[in-house]
Amino acid sequence: MTRIRLTTALLTAALLAACSKDGIQSLAGPTAGSFIKFYNFGVGSPSVNFYANDTKVTAISSTSCTPPTTPPNPACSASGLESTNGTAYGSLGNGGLYSSIAPAQYSFAAKVSAATDNGLAVAKLSSTLANGKYYSLFTSGVYDPAAKTTDAFIVEDPFPADIDFTQTYVRFVNAIYNAQPMTLYAKNTTTGVEVAIGTTAAYKAAGSFIALPAGVYDLNTRTAGSSTNVVTRAAVSFVAGRVYTVAARGDLVSAVTANKPALDNTANR
Repeated sequence: MTRIRLTTALLTAALLAACSKDGIQSLAGPTAGSFIKFYNFGVGSPSVNFYANDTKVTAISSTSCTPPTTPPNPACSASGLESTNGTAYGSLGNGGLYSSIAPAQYSFAAKVSAATDNGLAVAKLSSTLANGKYYSLFTSGVYDPAAKTTDAFIVEDPFPADIDFTQTYVRFVNAIYNAQPMTLYAKNTTTGVEVAIGTTAAYKAAGSFIALPAGVYDLNTRTAGSSTNVVTRAAVSFVAGRVYTVAARGDLVSAVTANKPALDNTANR
């Protein structure tokens, strides 16, 4: 009985410690460590796993394994857990979630996940991640099948310090290697009002997060001084209180449908 009372007291203390003096629980996000999201936007790139130094930080499970049993699950002991699928072109690692890693300088790499050329680094990038900050790493450009390389860049994700939960927040990243600097425009399908999402962004650049009324928007990019849409996407929903990155990817001159320009919409938080 004494042990039960002690356990209950400790649990109560832990719950009280998680609350402020007015009894409202703190829901603040993590402040320790660095956080990074991975995009495979190198046109024609093979599927990859992403590494920070020698540590693999993205991968896909190939089997649904249970805890150790007797006899062992053959799917776990014979074929292992990891799939060779990796992160395909146009996709994000870890289901689009941020990976938490220690603040430090890193040598990042995108390495082939398939059996052929397995572990070959097709993109490399060095960068220093600061404590408490968020980042996005993109493979980009066009995959060179002879050299087996593609381009890469990293941008910080500087979320608004004070989020108005009646608004939505959107920013633009230009990951199209053969595009001129572009501005993203969002047109509200209900009101017809069109606004620029930040300023013009060159290749490998990111704009600021801009507040918008929540709603459904038609998106397009245009170069400076032009009224011609370069890349378009219709009927994109932005939810109040959420933060989004719209990234332009693809090849402006490609005849391959899968490689043509597109606007990717990803929720950051």
